[in-house]
Amino acid sequence: MEAKVKKTSKTKQKVIEAAAFLFNTKGYDGTSVREIAKRADVNVANISYYFDNKAGLLEYLVSSFLEGYTAVIEQAYVRLDSRSAQECLLMFIKNLMKYQKENSQLARFVLREITLDSVLIREVFTTYMMKEKFYIKSILETGIHQQEFRKMSIPHTIIQLKGMLTMPYLHTQYMSEVLHVMPYDTYFTEQYVKEIEKWVNLTLCQPIEKSTFTTRKAE
Repeated sequence: MEAKVKKTSKTKQKVIEAAAFLFNTKGYDGTSVREIAKRADVNVANISYYFDNKAGLLEYLVSSFLEGYTAVIEQAYVRLDSRSAQECLLMFIKNLMKYQKENSQLARFVLREITLDSVLIREVFTTYMMKEKFYIKSILETGIHQQEFRKMSIPHTIIQLKGMLTMPYLHTQYMSEVLHVMPYDTYFTEQYVKEIEKWVNLTLCQPIEKSTFTTRKAE
């Protein structure tokens, strides 16, 4: 089952999409509740009803995106009992890129937002980001134990992996105007995933003749 931002009413979804767009283009502080309501074509009262205020809307955007984000990684982690660590890692990479593409405006905003220091973001680090670290660390450690992966620095590998996965959506302006690639394009996503898979196979994986891991049969 693919992870997506949880289903909402049509009105609520319009507010979410409008807020993500405006926060990306004008910044959180530079966007008013009235501007969000106008772009969403809803009454200002709808925003109060669903989110209380702009701060509540911000919290919802961050938490709802990250719930789906961590769910994608968890789906790969729970398959460690029946799949190889390499398969689980590649599954997580492919599905996370797809998730970010499908929620591109939210991805761009949230990935930028979590680079800031605030009470909300500290709470994010102690929940969602710690889960992310646990799942990825477990997949990598399992791969090392099974001799699928080379011995490596887990923190350094997570840094490299996260850098590759978030770059297209954290720096969309650079991607489009400097590198002339469109991170929201399906073709780009497919080709980029293949390049990350090459990195996994060449950098993390043991040479085939040295690997002693035998893929377990799915229950």
